[in-house]
Amino acid sequence: MLPLIKLSLFATCFVSLVSARRANFPPMPVVPVVPLEESTAPVTSRNGTVLPPYDTIYTFQQLIDHNNPSLGTFAQRYWHTYEFYEPGGPIILNTPGEVNAAPYTGYLTNRSINGQIAQQENGATIVLEHRFFGLSNPLPDLSVNSLRLHTIQQAIDDLEYFTQNVVLPMPNGGNLKPSTTPWILIGGSYSGALTSWTMVNKPGLFAAGYASSAVVEAILDFWEYFEPERLFMAANCSADIKAVISHLDQVFTGTNQTAIQEIKESFGMGDMTHLDDVAGSLRENLFDWQNLSLADGAGGIFFQFCDALEVKNGVNAPASGWGVDHALSAWSSFWTETYLASICGDEDAEDCLGTHNTSQSIWTDTSIDDATRSCTCNEVGYLQESAPPANPSLVSQLIQPGYDLRQCQQMFPEAFPQPPNVQTARTNQLYDGWNVTVSNLFFANGERDPWRYSTVSAPGVILKSTPSQPIAVGEGYHCADLSTAEGTANPSVLAVQQQGLASMKSWITAWNVAKRA
Repeated sequence: MLPLIKLSLFATCFVSLVSARRANFPPMPVVPVVPLEESTAPVTSRNGTVLPPYDTIYTFQQLIDHNNPSLGTFAQRYWHTYEFYEPGGPIILNTPGEVNAAPYTGYLTNRSINGQIAQQENGATIVLEHRFFGLSNPLPDLSVNSLRLHTIQQAIDDLEYFTQNVVLPMPNGGNLKPSTTPWILIGGSYSGALTSWTMVNKPGLFAAGYASSAVVEAILDFWEYFEPERLFMAANCSADIKAVISHLDQVFTGTNQTAIQEIKESFGMGDMTHLDDVAGSLRENLFDWQNLSLADGAGGIFFQFCDALEVKNGVNAPASGWGVDHALSAWSSFWTETYLASICGDEDAEDCLGTHNTSQSIWTDTSIDDATRSCTCNEVGYLQESAPPANPSLVSQLIQPGYDLRQCQQMFPEAFPQPPNVQTARTNQLYDGWNVTVSNLFFANGERDPWRYSTVSAPGVILKSTPSQPIAVGEGYHCADLSTAEGTANPSVLAVQQQGLASMKSWITAWNVAKRA
């Protein structure tokens, strides 16, 4: 026991915060890792029983296609412990979503909200690898044929089939079905949305759900991804980023080839062929916001980036920033001297950051366990682009939805001879999006979360918090409330976690009372 501390799915390429993502590919909504150094050691349950290590891998025979069970099954990986379990306790199921799930064993423990709920309710925890990520693949590659089975509905049906058929490696593990045992579904980011979507689509299957930073609303042009960052970063940094981007747009859309080349060369991208790739690459510094943590404080690479722009000769810039002349020079110096090698290594800029060369392996390699390749383009969007012209923008106007939709065409040209027509309205109709009303579903969000504008806590969303469907908001970044350490670091995140724990206690108690009636 640890101390308490067609093609479908998602329109542009999924990436992992665990494995390296391909530079100049937008990050998708992914759950942060909860570090766990003790994952290889035996686990001692609260009653003294020695259990397998957290990193023990189990497999479940999942249906390849829930619409055609005759196709057979594939091995879906999962991780499990029952260190806190007592008979009658709940089974807590989590999938980290669009990543290889092996690094996520911390979500079995009370270093996560999952384990805190298990500890409180005497439950067992499970981390289930999502189909087509890691080594849980219905077919042996990530080709078009494989990705025809990669849909929201197939993922939902996976969760249902698992709960109803798994024989868990624990006492009485074959008899702990949702009809007799309360199951709690927990997810964050995409898998938080999957929690909401599953409870809409499979009413009554789960006794309760916990959805953190859940991107429930499908949005094609998701320029608002950068809004929490713009509003919560230091004002001087925001002002200077906007000044540089505005200047870059003016130059790149003009006819002065000398000025264009000077900017390219200042960022170490003088040989880049396409200006949209140059402009798109500069989103990399902004994407680092998604990795920030309250527990880590001000040491993140994003803060180093802002310091590089705003500290001149030991003096901080005023709220209005230093202005474009200094900021452009400071940004390009930080990029070339500190940043570029960290994302590209020994690759030249064109190979690392360019997106137009269709002969590159990123477009043609269909090997499994490639979260970048696990990319489909019909159901949700989430394209992180420039703000509309009337709005302040941290991203170049050269970056529009077509820039990222082209990735779908280049990965799957046989499926997308034209840019995909992403069916966001259909997704929101099927799974309720911002209009979700489900009993026993807890939503947790963070003010600084770059994905907040697709959650139920987006500005302008009228969904109200109720006792049966609470909506709690803290000061955290993406999925902060899933980590025990984030609650320790910040009282508002702790308050969200405590409210979630109280809701789970109430709902599981009521579920058990109803079953005994």
